[in-house]
Amino acid sequence: MYNEATVVGSVIEGLLPVFPNVVCIDDGSSDGSPEVAAAAGATVVQHPINLGQGAALQTGISYALQDPQMETVVTFDADGQHRVSDAQLMVERIQNGEADIVLGSRFLDDRTKLTPAKRLVLRTAAAQMRISTGMDLSDAHNGLRAFNRHVASRIDLTQNRMAHASEFVHQIAKMQPRYVEHPVEIIYTDYSKAKGQSLLNSVNILAELLLK
Repeated sequence: MYNEATVVGSVIEGLLPVFPNVVCIDDGSSDGSPEVAAAAGATVVQHPINLGQGAALQTGISYALQDPQMETVVTFDADGQHRVSDAQLMVERIQNGEADIVLGSRFLDDRTKLTPAKRLVLRTAAAQMRISTGMDLSDAHNGLRAFNRHVASRIDLTQNRMAHASEFVHQIAKMQPRYVEHPVEIIYTDYSKAKGQSLLNSVNILAELLLK
């Protein structure tokens, strides 16, 4: 989380009845987010400065691996755009032995409302990732993921900013785990768009992929 004090408390409260071990990686917030998250019941791990989403994810994965009883990691955004019910179903697919990693996709059902331009950008990014990794993904830049301990132990994100999403898929492709996509709803609000879900942000991700 980075400056999510207005929403993160309700996000944590929604998670805790299903996921009792919620860890918030505070990425150098200046608005009191760590205090709000702790008060809501989460464990808070803080970066002293803002490092970026990739760095926050890697910190969270590394922290989770310290618990010998941890079996599954879920990456879940702090801004309220993900549904707990989707995450729960994704974890169940890992627990029943179907897959080692379950990747959320907003294109497997019609719940997520996208503008034509954003849909085109995300579809193009997914096609580029299929070419570069060989993974048949419909949504390569979805932040809702669930994966088992074995996968978690082999993830080593070095891209701190938005490029981490592409790096994540490339690392998964090299592991060759059992993977499936799962239909999820991304809830776009004025707040989440302002925090990085704008069309411009998607275009920047696509430009970075194509330049690579």
